[in-house]
Order: sequence, then structure tokens, then C-alpha cells
Amino acid sequence: MKDFISAGKAVMGIEFGSTRIKAVLIGDDFKVIAQGAHDWENKLVDGVWSYSLEDIESGVRDAYAKCAADVEAKYGAKLERLAALGISGMMHGYLPFDDGGNLLVPFRTWRNVMTAEAAAELSKLFSFNVPQRWSIAHYYQAILKKEPHIGAVRWLTTLAGYVHYRLAGENVMGVGEASGMFPIDPAIGDYNERMLAAFDAKVGGSLKEKLPRVLKAGEKAGVLTERGAKWLDPTGTLKPGAVMAPPEGDAGTGMVATNAVAQKTGNVSAGTSIFAMVVLDSPMKGYYPEIDVVTTPSGSEVALVHCNNCTNEINAWAPLLGGDYEKLFLESQKGDKDCGGVVVVPFLSGEPVAGVEDAMLKVVRKPESRFTLANFFRAQIYSAFVSLKIGMDILAREGVTIDSLMGHGGIFKTKGVAQQYLADALKTPVACMSTATEGGPWGMAILAAYAARSSKSEVESGKRETLEDFLSREVFKDAESETLVPTEEGMAGFDRYVSNFKEAINA
Repeated sequence: MKDFISAGKAVMGIEFGSTRIKAVLIGDDFKVIAQGAHDWENKLVDGVWSYSLEDIESGVRDAYAKCAADVEAKYGAKLERLAALGISGMMHGYLPFDDGGNLLVPFRTWRNVMTAEAAAELSKLFSFNVPQRWSIAHYYQAILKKEPHIGAVRWLTTLAGYVHYRLAGENVMGVGEASGMFPIDPAIGDYNERMLAAFDAKVGGSLKEKLPRVLKAGEKAGVLTERGAKWLDPTGTLKPGAVMAPPEGDAGTGMVATNAVAQKTGNVSAGTSIFAMVVLDSPMKGYYPEIDVVTTPSGSEVALVHCNNCTNEINAWAPLLGGDYEKLFLESQKGDKDCGGVVVVPFLSGEPVAGVEDAMLKVVRKPESRFTLANFFRAQIYSAFVSLKIGMDILAREGVTIDSLMGHGGIFKTKGVAQQYLADALKTPVACMSTATEGGPWGMAILAAYAARSSKSEVESGKRETLEDFLSREVFKDAESETLVPTEEGMAGFDRYVSNFKEAINA
């Protein structure tokens, strides 16, 4: 392995999650050989959830440095060269820059629920659901409010796109991430021309000139420049030249990490937020504020149910209850299927899918409720999934076909617990792979490896191995997974919990 790393053959993926920036290095068998992480938190700045550019820079440097240190400790090699590198991050949000590359307002993250007026107007204009967290919703809301910075905006990007720009000097975007900035036309793999024209007619100017250039998985998004290498690794050890993959969002990397990019497959990614993505085999009949239509990293249309809140209350309560997550998860299995009437409302921020505009944190029970540790913690886990269920029920009514769902994220670490609850909630079989806890950073590394092996001639001729084939035939060919199916008692219990939950948030 030392020679492999020293020869510059290893591939790195870096993902900016809500609470952690993580860098992973993979070998030629696509397995993780080293990793490093940096913990961080968003801050509420003048009522806006944000991360500073300084925190982005120091955080990614720390995650990279820890990964490089892990390499040296394990293999006695210095991390001097990479074959490929990819950046992913929390989807959507708003990062507007001027001609000089100056950020005009603090980064507005996906967590902000502040663009209802813009999202509603654009959805009506496009006849297409535009969620509040999308970049175009933030940009148009700033236009409606006549914010002073609007006249100076020259280009827009997302967190992943910004970091990629610092590393490669190119304002480009993977199609999956781009679909969270502005609607994509899957027929052309680029921004929807009809909707661009409608926006330009309403606002004036050319929006497309401000948006990143769209690339599909496997296309090269530049190379790591000398300036970019020094920005990432100020020690100067890292050399330029690594192939850069198109920057992607955490939704896309989650799909890759679970081999859920083919039609009728889907995945559930659970962390600080939670979302389910289902690859459609035909367009949806209607549009709904609870359902985003985005794309896979290769450009296939996807129905996305995104919820702002998931594990934050689990992470807040577990330390107060002893801090042993596995013990608490296993204890929850002793609880009643409907949590004994105990309800947890985990909304640290607004939750549009559930119709809640502002933060709402509650533990609710009635005199007849069975308030035990098992029921309380089972309610904690149920609450992480309940908003997702509300959104997924819309897809079920639309007749969307799902052959399989893959779950990934730390909530699935304790075998068979959250996985079973999710299967019961969605009334669909849920599988988890051995890589379920690897998550997005690993998925981004896989996308970078895919970009590194795709030659320019293959891209231009269309003969490149598809992402779907690459994942199935190579990355996941020996992957082990376990599928759990919903039970009648579990489904009925979760339905009762949802009923109690809706009563609690409307009380």
C-alpha cells in the first residue's frame, strides 16, 4: 500500500456534512484506506444559519491533514499526490460572489426557511416545485427584498462548488448538485431552457451566465491546481495534478454510496437532516411542495423528499441517558410498536414537509401513555423518520414504483433497529450494506475514481462505462447487504405514532 500511495494512485473524497467535514482515501479495490475528520457547527448569524468562509477553509484543511497523518501512521508514506479528488457538501443554499470573487452575503445554508414567497412564485412560474432551500429561491428572494448586494452578483454556487473552485479554479457543478440550484432538463442534462427564459423575462439579464457549468459523473471537472493544492495543504506536501470530479451534493453521493442510481431504486440518507431519493422510470404526474425533482450524478430524474431534521434530538438526549447509543437503540426494541403514546418532536429548525415553519422541540405524552425508557427512545428514533414518511406517502399516492431502498448513515449502525423502524414507516423493504456507515465521503471518492478512469474520447463518443454499470460490476460486486421487510404490527404501530405526532405538532 505504501508504494501505491507514493505512486499517487490513491483517490480522495471530501464531504462537508452539517456537523463534520470528512476526508476519505480509497485504494484500487475502492475500500477506505485512510480518513480524517473535522467537527464543526453552523452558527445563527443575524437570524441566518451559516458557516463562515474561514471555518470552511480551516475545517477542510484540518480534515485533510488528519487523513494525511493517518496515511503516514498506517503506511509510513507521505500523501504527496492523488490520482483524483472530489468534493461534496450539503446541497443547495446560497453563495453569491462578485467579479472579484468576494462573497457578498454570509453563506445561507439549506437549513434556512426564509424564501417561502420566492419559492411559491417560482413554482407557479415554472409549473415545477422549487423548494425554499434551492439556490434560485434564495437568489430570487433577495431580488424581491431588493437586497443591496443583488446588483453586484456575478456568479452563484453552493458549498461544494465553492470548495471545488478554490481547488480547481473552475465554476462547474455535477448535475445532481446543479439540480438543487435550478431545475434540470434530463433530456439535455443541463438547466431547463424554458424555465431559464421565463426567469430572465421576469427579472431581466441572463441567469445562466451566473450559474455553474453542468457536468455529468465521469466527466473531468479540471485538475487540482498548484494554488488549490497549497490552499488545501499549506505545508506544500500535496502536489497539483489530481483529476477533479464534478462537485456533488450529499444526496448524490448518498445514492452512489448505496448503489441506488438505477431506475426504481432508492436510498435513504440519515444524518442531521434526512432525505429519500427514488430514481423515477417516468415523470411524476403533478408537482408538490414536499417533493423535489432532482437528478442522479449521471442525470436521471429523481424524486427527492428532503427533511431538515433527523438525528439532532437523538444526539442531544443520548449523552444525558448514558451515552451508549447501541444500548439505547437495543433498549428501544422493548418498547411498544406505537411508542406507548409517547411523542418526540425533533424540529431544531423549521420543517416544511410537516408544515412547521419554525423550530419546535417537544416531548409529549398523555396521562395514559406508557412513559418508559424503551418507549421514549423508540419515539426518538421514530421521530427521525416521521417527516420523511409524510413526504413518501405522497409518492405512494402518485404510484411511484420502488423495487428497493437502501439505508445509510450512522443511525443504521446498530444492526436491525432503525432499519426495521424505517421499513415499517415506509411500508417498503429496506436494505443496509456493510458500507452503510461510510456515507457520502466514500461515495464522493467513488465518483472521483470514476472520473479518473474516464478518458476524454470515451466521454465524447458516449462509450464510457455508465455509472450504473461501474457501481454494479466493480464497486459493489462483492458487497454484502441485509434486507428487512415491514411487519404488520410495525406498520400499524408507526401509523398510530404518526397520528399522535400530527396531533402534537398542531396542539
